[in-house]
This record gives sequence, structure tokens and C-alpha cells, in this order.
Amino acid sequence: MWQNGRPPERHTVEKVSNWLEYGLAQVTSTLTDLQQPSIPVSIHLNEYANEPVPWGEVVRGDLDGITLHIHKHASLAQLKADWTLYHELAHLYHPLFDYGDSWLGEGLATYLQNVVMLQAGMISKDDFTQRIRAGLTRGEAATETFKGKLSTVSENMWQLGAYQRVYWSGTAFFIESEAQLKAVGSKYNLTALLARYQTCCKKSTMPNTNHAAVKFLAALDNLAKADVFIPLYLTYRVRGDFPNISQRQIRYLSNQYAR
Repeated sequence: MWQNGRPPERHTVEKVSNWLEYGLAQVTSTLTDLQQPSIPVSIHLNEYANEPVPWGEVVRGDLDGITLHIHKHASLAQLKADWTLYHELAHLYHPLFDYGDSWLGEGLATYLQNVVMLQAGMISKDDFTQRIRAGLTRGEAATETFKGKLSTVSENMWQLGAYQRVYWSGTAFFIESEAQLKAVGSKYNLTALLARYQTCCKKSTMPNTNHAAVKFLAALDNLAKADVFIPLYLTYRVRGDFPNISQRQIRYLSNQYAR
């Protein structure tokens, strides 16, 4: 769990353990339990970080896990208020996608981190709306810099530094999918579909293949009993513009997910 296998002072161990337990409880409250016996977590302490959790990533394997770099002296309250843990845990609810579909995975995790924080009461409905709108604005601005098909930009996201376009185009995809689920009269929203996906379908989706995203979205369509995700995916992956998401759509979601 700890870098170099050496645990730090007891109070740091307790603080980090409390944070991880809290974060997992909030995520599973929104998305249901993960269908794996445990979640490997690797913690790297940083004495000089500029934020509580400057970096996190998913580690795929027989048991999917996460790696988190944290400021050693960040308080428990600061760690809880940071979005990174919720983002990385949200990634564990979908299979590993091909690089050209990174926009899908990063968009899902970005959207869900905000839903989790809203449902946990860490942010208000107004905070949720403002965070989503600000992110979409950054994504739209980045689309002017990083031109081309979304799948192509996504495949080269790290070399280009095109994170804002990729993450927020994917977030827009899931906001739009929520609106379409409502429009077709599905009885499930996205988080309910993801919860059902964990038990019915996740183990049968082969990770890191060209078809992982399609199989994932096809499973969601099947669970929703509607053609929402695949048609939207086929449009998004080749689009060169940034999606137009209305304030009304965002506000609807803030009202839907607030507890």
C-alpha cells in the first residue's frame, strides 16, 4: 500500500485509511459495490505538493486498483474535498478502453466524480452546475486548439496535452446520454445502469480491445432497453466540434442527483 513498503507515522496511516474508507463509501453509495473482493491501493506521500492529491491513476490487473500521490501534510478534510479519489474509483466501474476511446472513460469518471460529491453533500447543486459548466467551457476552448476527430485527439491526448477537450467531450457525452434516457422514457438513469452493469456484464467485457467500449455501451443500451449509447458514441467519436450542452440539462442533473 505504501511507497517502498514502509508505512509512515501512525497518524498519517489513520488519516489516509479514514479518507480511503470514506471515499469508497461515497462511491459505492452512488454506484453500488464493485464486483471484486478488494481494491489494491498504492499511496505515495509528497512533502512538497501544491494540492492535496496532485496525481492518481488506475492500475489494471487481476484485481483493478488505484495509485494515489498525496500531500503528506494535507488534512483529512482537505483530502475528502479533493475530487481525485472519487474520479479514480469511478474508473473501476468500466473496463479498460482502447486509447482512441479514452474520452469515454475520462468523461465518465469526470462526470461521476461530481455526481458522487453532490450526493455526498460535499458540493451543492449550484456548485455542481458551476463545476460542470466551467469544465465544458474549458473543453470548448481546447477544441479550438486541438482540432480533429475526437477519437484521434483522444488517442494522442498525452502527447498533445489535450486533456480538457478529451475529458469534457466525454463528460458532455454522458450528460447528453442522461437527457436521451429521460426522453425515451427509460426507468434507469446512468448510475442505475452502471450498478446493474457490475453484476450482469462487466466480467464478460474484454478490456483494452477495440471493441471494449462498444460492448460496454451496448450492454448499457440493453439494460436501458433503448438505443441511446451506441448511436451517440458513433456520432461523438468522429466529431470535430464541441458538444452544445445547455444550462437546463446541467440543472436537471443537479436536481436529479441531489439528496
